[in-house]
Amino acid sequence: MLARYLTERAKMDARRKGGACAKHQRVVSRAVKRARFLALLPYTAEHVRISGVNPVRR
Repeated sequence: MLARYLTERAKMDARRKGGACAKHQRVVSRAVKRARFLALLPYTAEHVRISGVNPVRR
C-alpha cells in the first residue's frame, strides 16, 4: 500500500503528486520510513543498487 507513494527509484512522491494533504503526508512519510527500517520497503531501487553510482571522471 505504501509503494503507491514511492517513485520507481524508491523516493517518496511530493505531496502535490501523491494527493495527500500536509497532515496525511507526514503520516505517510513516517510510515514509509518505518517500513524501510523493518525492511518491508527498499531504501533504493534494485537497478540502482546493482549498477551503483557512476564515478566522476577527472
